[in-house]
Amino acid sequence: MMSTQKNTLQTFLTSTAENQNNSITTSHSEDIIAELNRAVIEKERKQSKRKYLGASSLGDPCSRKLQYRYIGMTIDEGKGFPANTLRTFALGHTIEDMMIMYFRDAGFDLRTDKQGEQFGFETANGEVRGHIDGVICSGPVHLAYPMLWECKSASDKKFKEFVRKGVAEANPVYAAQIALYQAYMNLSDNPCCFTVLNKNTSEIYIELVPFDSALAQATSDKAVNIIKATQAQEMLPRVAQNDDYFACKWCEFRNTCWEKEGVA
Repeated sequence: MMSTQKNTLQTFLTSTAENQNNSITTSHSEDIIAELNRAVIEKERKQSKRKYLGASSLGDPCSRKLQYRYIGMTIDEGKGFPANTLRTFALGHTIEDMMIMYFRDAGFDLRTDKQGEQFGFETANGEVRGHIDGVICSGPVHLAYPMLWECKSASDKKFKEFVRKGVAEANPVYAAQIALYQAYMNLSDNPCCFTVLNKNTSEIYIELVPFDSALAQATSDKAVNIIKATQAQEMLPRVAQNDDYFACKWCEFRNTCWEKEGVA
């Protein structure tokens, strides 16, 4: 049986080789990479745009950028995510699946979906939506359950910053996300189990984040302001006074914000 399979494969490979140019060069390798990059970018382009404010991004300091996203503004030319970044995003989802397995193997009752769909919430008539990573209902460690579970992955440098500073200082966007999720998912009585995997070393950092009611309220108020301003056809203020501010340099709407709309 093994011999037959081997002969069949050899016949196929021989036939294929006869119909191909065997002159393999570095440019062929680059061509393969180019096709892989093209495919991942094209897949992202075809994804439908959000027509709501995503709770995970409401901690961003620039309300105008969030407003641009909310109204579906086209990003500046050349500002789309490169293929490497898109693959990094996909890797994050893979790491999350791996961490779910680790938690469950350790005996934690980690729930990540309801009837096949990710746990989440809607508010403001569906204009604000959020999807949480999961809820830990019980486990081998004596803690207050149920608790929100949020999972991230980070480079070694960023991982060490989380360890040194904690999520509130290391990444205020994540902190706002956690607070808002705790509030709207009725999980504010117990801390959130914030989990980070180091992509370089596979170390795990876990921080039990207590509910920050003031941060949740401020983040919710920001969402309301964005919705009201948009309905009134008003643009919210920029986060900075000029476009060389570090956040503006990397913004996908920099040209739209500063050149097309002027400096008003």
